[in-house]
Amino acid sequence: MVFMGLTAFLGISAQTVTTPANNLPTPVTTTAPQEDPLKVTETEHDFDKIPQGKPVFYNFEIVNTGSKSLKLDDVHASCGCTTPEWSREDIAPGASAKIKVGYNAAAEGMFEKFITITYNTNQTKQIKIKGTVWRAPEGSGPANASVDFLKKQTF
Repeated sequence: MVFMGLTAFLGISAQTVTTPANNLPTPVTTTAPQEDPLKVTETEHDFDKIPQGKPVFYNFEIVNTGSKSLKLDDVHASCGCTTPEWSREDIAPGASAKIKVGYNAAAEGMFEKFITITYNTNQTKQIKIKGTVWRAPEGSGPANASVDFLKKQTF
């Protein structure tokens, strides 16, 4: 029992606490997290059903809610069938801009594509388009016997 008390006493006295020279507590500084200046009014757009072979487009609206100019460095799609277009100009505080996203509906079936917005050098945000592509009929319309007859005529 005496041995345990002596060990505890030596363990406590061996610990040292470093304090500043004036013996005042060291202030802890914390930085408030920066607010995200880029607001996307709609982060997802559903094209619903679209015909195969007909490109479709949608404009996503973005707003600079910060107090400094906002710079879109890159807008990159997850595949080549999706093409984003945006202005390379800075967006002033409180101003808005559009990101036009096109989708080439070449393949039949459901699709979901992600577009990554890189802004202010190292910040990113994602938007998404989705829908279902239905197969378009083989021809532009039903066969017309009168048109075939006129094509065979010589004038």
